[in-house]
Amino acid sequence: MPINPYDNPVMWVFLYEKGYQSRDGVISSVSVKLKGLTLTNVSGMGPHIWDGTDYVFPPQGDSSSVVMTNFIITQGQKQGRCPGNPDTGKCVEDHNCTEGKYHRGGQGIMTGKCVNFDRTTKTCEIFGWCPVEIDDIVPNPPLLLEAEKFTLFIKNSITFPRFKVSRRNLVERVTKNYLKSCTYHKVQNPLCPVFELGYIVEESGQKFSTLAQKGGVVGITISWDCDLDWPVKHCIPIYNFHGLYNDDNLSPGFNFRYAKYYRENGSDVRTLYKVFGIRFDILVNGKAGKFDIIPTMTTIGSGIGIFGVASVLCDLLLLHFLPKRDYYKQKKFKYAEQDSLKPAKGEAISSSMCNLQEKENASS
Repeated sequence: MPINPYDNPVMWVFLYEKGYQSRDGVISSVSVKLKGLTLTNVSGMGPHIWDGTDYVFPPQGDSSSVVMTNFIITQGQKQGRCPGNPDTGKCVEDHNCTEGKYHRGGQGIMTGKCVNFDRTTKTCEIFGWCPVEIDDIVPNPPLLLEAEKFTLFIKNSITFPRFKVSRRNLVERVTKNYLKSCTYHKVQNPLCPVFELGYIVEESGQKFSTLAQKGGVVGITISWDCDLDWPVKHCIPIYNFHGLYNDDNLSPGFNFRYAKYYRENGSDVRTLYKVFGIRFDILVNGKAGKFDIIPTMTTIGSGIGIFGVASVLCDLLLLHFLPKRDYYKQKKFKYAEQDSLKPAKGEAISSSMCNLQEKENASS
C-alpha cells in the first residue's frame, strides 16, 4: 500500500507548507485606465458623448476607481431663495421654519418663511443653490448601461524586498501584440490585464444592470504566491472578483455628487450631477518563499521533538488512564524476581567443592 507523505504531520509541514523556506511579504503599486464611449440623449441635455474623462472618478486612476453608470442632473442652479425639497420637511406656517437654521438633509439655510412648493405642498424657503435637486426617481434602465462593455486596464507592480525580486502583471507571456487584442477570461486568457466591466461584475456573482442603476462596490484581488526556488517566470498573478454590494432598503447602492460651474450674466451657475456608479477596489496580496538552511533545520528539529513528546504522551495515557492499563504494563515491562537470580545453598556448596578439587589436581 503506497504511503501518503501528507498523512505525517511533519512531512505535511515540510513539503506542503514548505517548512524549508524563508518567507517575505509583498509591496505593491496599482494604477488603472478605463476606456469606452457611450451616447446619451437626456431631456434638457440633448445628445451627449461620454468618454473616460467624463465617467471615471478620480480621473488619474488608482487602486480605487468609480465608473459612472447612472445619474440625475439638475441644470442652471444659482444661489438665491427658493422652496426647499419636500423630502426634508413640509410646513404650514412660517413659525415651522426657523430662520438661519439648516435642516438635516436640506439644501440650504432656512429664511423663516413657509412658501408654496407646488399647488398642494408648502415647504420652508431656503437660501442656497436653486432650484433644489429632486432625486426621487432614479432612471431605469441606467443611462450609461453601455458601460458594461467598457474595459479596465490594470497595471500592478510588486516587489519582495527580502529576495530582491520585482515583478509586474505584464509578465513574459503578455506581449505588445497580445495586449492590443486580449480580454481577460479566467480559463482562456488568465494573464490578460484588460478586463470588461460586465465580466468582472458577472464573476463577482452580481448582475450588471441591477448594480448599474443605483451603484455598488466590487472587489478585485490580485494574488502573488511565488516559489522562488523555481525560475521567476513562474511567479504570476491570479485574479479574483468579489461582490461587496448589499441590496437592501437601507441606503442602497453607491452615489455621490459633483458639479460643473460656469458664469452667466455675471453670476455663478452650476450643473449638479448626482452620480450612481460602480466602485472597483483593487487589493493586492502575496507572499514568496525560498530555500533557507535555518528554517529547514528548525523544521527537522521540531519534527524530532514532536515524535519524542508524542511517545511520552502515549505512555502516559496507556499506563495511567485507559481501562486496560494493567495489561499494557505487563506487555511493556518484564519483571524479574531478585531471589530467582540467587543460586540455591546446596548448589553453592557443591560448586565450591568442585572448584577445590580442580585446584588440588592442578598443583599435584
